Amino acid sequence: MATTDMCPMKPEPTLSFTQGLIVGQISVVLLIAAFIKFFIFGDAPSPEVTATIRAAERRSRTLAHRQSLLTLRSTTPHAARPGQPTLNKKKSSILRSPPTLTIGSILNKTYYNVDSHQPESLDWFNVLIAQTIAQFRSDAQQDDAILTSLTKALNGTSRPDFLDEIKVTELTLGEDFPIFSNCRIIPVDEDGLSLNTGLHGEKRFDANSSRAKREGSRLQARMDVDLSDMITLALETKILLNYPKRLTAVLPVALAVSVVRFSGTLSISFIPSNPSQSTPTMMTFSFLDDYRLDFSVRSLVGSRSRLQDVPKIAQMVESRLHRWFDERAVEPRFQEIALPSLWPRKRNTRGGDEALDVIATSASSVSSGSAGKGKGREIARELKDEARKEVRAEAAAAQRRDIRDRELSPPENLRYRRPRGQRDGSAISEFSMPGSLPGMAIDLPT
Repeated sequence: MATTDMCPMKPEPTLSFTQGLIVGQISVVLLIAAFIKFFIFGDAPSPEVTATIRAAERRSRTLAHRQSLLTLRSTTPHAARPGQPTLNKKKSSILRSPPTLTIGSILNKTYYNVDSHQPESLDWFNVLIAQTIAQFRSDAQQDDAILTSLTKALNGTSRPDFLDEIKVTELTLGEDFPIFSNCRIIPVDEDGLSLNTGLHGEKRFDANSSRAKREGSRLQARMDVDLSDMITLALETKILLNYPKRLTAVLPVALAVSVVRFSGTLSISFIPSNPSQSTPTMMTFSFLDDYRLDFSVRSLVGSRSRLQDVPKIAQMVESRLHRWFDERAVEPRFQEIALPSLWPRKRNTRGGDEALDVIATSASSVSSGSAGKGKGREIARELKDEARKEVRAEAAAAQRRDIRDRELSPPENLRYRRPRGQRDGSAISEFSMPGSLPGMAIDLPT
């Protein structure tokens, strides 16, 4: 009984408290070292591998979207699809409406065969785009409008609380221009799927097919785009740690992102206006999923002990930028731009006497700040009168030069006749009759 009432002996621990503390600290240090080595300072994959992986992901997403569209079409007939309600407006009996145009008739009237037409080079378009971009860069250098707008956008309401004020330290708009080439016309349906594919997968467009005549089908221009430049945006901010109290720690961060290369396929199409729904003509553009966008990311973290060009930060920034671009301008998503009416209007006319009015208006606006509105109108009126006098003086000088040239080089076989109103260098009456005797004039009552 005595032996059964005794408590069992507890096993003594093999490690003491000090030894357990040391082992715990060593394990924490090893975990932190592994995290720093493999997560922060781990080698980033090569740009080719990263581009291949991202292209495969985008392609799988596009194929899944197309498969869902085909499945929806097979389950829902086109006639049963819900459409937008239209308003029946009375048409004019004077203005004759042209016959309904389809993409097949447009291609026939423009002599464009989508199956055999060779792609175009677009050299003239590259020159126009280069001039537009050059003017944009020149305007950006005149004032700090782009810098002010960019700083205001970065420090807007969407800035998180743990970030301090974001400052733009460098902005480079580049020096080269994009090159567009290999332009071709592709007929597509209302969902953007190509129509020049036959039943067995061959490239063939049938203008008389039901898909080509369906409402919403349109022509799409596809062109290759290539840009190799250095467009840089450098930012500087601070990460704020507001726990357990405000501004517990501050970590300075500097980041510079540069667009090194972009290559892809741009698709542009027009959606006709619908007067019954009061929708204007829209121009849509997007990029196919086979594009490549390369960045160069430089980072600097810390104030005293600084970490420079952390690979994981570069991967995170590139991933966010690619996601931002994919969600806005990569198929199946696209951007829409409303186009104005193409009919000539008076308010859009420029040139002629309006140039003088523009000078007068600009002079009035410049002088209104210093001399007041009345003085500004007076200066504008004087500038306008001086401009008109200069034009009249130039016209009179040109007329005198013509008269002098005729006097110096008279025709050989014709009798030289002096200008009307002059005889031997002296002016005669305004109402003298040509061919009358010298000294005789006709006095008309006034």
